[in-house]
Amino acid sequence: MADELEPATPETEATEAEEPIKQRKNGLYPGVSDELAENMKSGWADTELHGLEPIAQAAETAARRAALSARFPGDRLVIPSGNLKTRSNDTEYPYRASVEYAYLTGNQTEDGVLVLEPTGAEGHQATIYLLPRSDRENGEFWLSGQGELWVGRRHSLTESAELYGIPASDVRELADTLREATGPVRVVRGYDAGIEAALHDKVTAERDDELRVFLSEARLVKDAFEIGELQKAVDSTVRGFEDVVRVLDKAEATSERYIEGTFFLRARVEGNDVGYGSICAAGPHATTLHWVRNDGPVRSGDLLLLDAGVETHTYYTADVTRTLPVSGTFSEIQKKIYDAVYDAQEAGIAAVRPGGKYRDFHDAAQHVLAERLVAWGLVEGPVERVLELGLQRRWTLHGTGHMLGMDVHDCAAARVESYVDGTLEPGMVLTVEPGLYFQADDLTVPEEYRGIGVRIEDDILVTEEGNRNLSAGLPRRSAEVEQWMASLRGSRD
Repeated sequence: MADELEPATPETEATEAEEPIKQRKNGLYPGVSDELAENMKSGWADTELHGLEPIAQAAETAARRAALSARFPGDRLVIPSGNLKTRSNDTEYPYRASVEYAYLTGNQTEDGVLVLEPTGAEGHQATIYLLPRSDRENGEFWLSGQGELWVGRRHSLTESAELYGIPASDVRELADTLREATGPVRVVRGYDAGIEAALHDKVTAERDDELRVFLSEARLVKDAFEIGELQKAVDSTVRGFEDVVRVLDKAEATSERYIEGTFFLRARVEGNDVGYGSICAAGPHATTLHWVRNDGPVRSGDLLLLDAGVETHTYYTADVTRTLPVSGTFSEIQKKIYDAVYDAQEAGIAAVRPGGKYRDFHDAAQHVLAERLVAWGLVEGPVERVLELGLQRRWTLHGTGHMLGMDVHDCAAARVESYVDGTLEPGMVLTVEPGLYFQADDLTVPEEYRGIGVRIEDDILVTEEGNRNLSAGLPRRSAEVEQWMASLRGSRD
């Protein structure tokens, strides 16, 4: 990695016209000669892009902003994208814009801010505040660690306005503008400390929370563009699972990390990233719900619980789990537990329908699991008693699903009455993912159960008629899983 300059921040960029750009402490060049500085200012072609088409979701983002405007008439609304975060020393984590900002604009660049200025008692004027092209006059474009010769070209403000259908202005002037703002203001907190500081005496926690809750609940029902993106994410995820099955022999020779890396390759080739840390849990690791260390052995005879999802370039993520026999064939006890989870998932998916309660699919799946646990003699019945006391949770642990979208656990700030206690509507997308987990040190179950973890998870769209399984491309029945794995391994040879 090249090592020459001190990275610039939005704060330093604002003063670079007046002050020299700071050099890295241990850089090999002591400075910039006047001759070189002058040379770097000229001889560059005009690269301004003209006639750009709006992004694919421009109509949808405009409709979302209109709904937001209607909900908060007369209020100034400030939605930041967030800043780069340092990973170590002078390197940053891969950047991902805030969901609220990306949902309303489609833009994904750091330091951006969407501002909706009230135009009176009703309506707002939207402006997207962004960093402009890096300055060639003061040398920022080649001297700053965030200049375009270091990290790539930014769109000009004119280009951005064409792409996103929103007038664009220089974000470096926004903090001063906001300090002078009058009237009620709401900001989405937690993404941009500088913007929040400029508004510290103008906002309240209560008003800001109302804004965040509204934007979370607005995502409960997906529009057609969002559903299409989720299907893309799922389709890529299906291919990622196929990739993994084809290389299980290599994972056996190395570790769970081979599985993680294999799926990640598909995510980066076809999407933006993985939507969350992939869970590549083999053997007893499958009993740890969020096993993301992925550093354990992969052994024939064990099960592999793979919980992973591709995130599209527009931030929509799949969330799919399959539990696979590493050898390609379930043992008798593995199949017994797997089939119980499959039956529970079938009951859960059948309960997903418009007008039904959100909790229905969870209750249906848990009922099946409780029945099996009682039938196996692991817990004393009757089933109604087990469910009332939650005794099945020793081995089921988690809820049976969640909303899915731009976050893997989408709409998390929604009110309980709108989400968990709400009613399903067409356009909602949720996971159905029951599981059974028998810890390796659980002395309350027979030894043959210990160290076995099974989860099956699919992404379900609520439709007018009932539901559609977006991830139906991956088999779920135990016999079909074995056949599918055999076919993929056969095609590898």
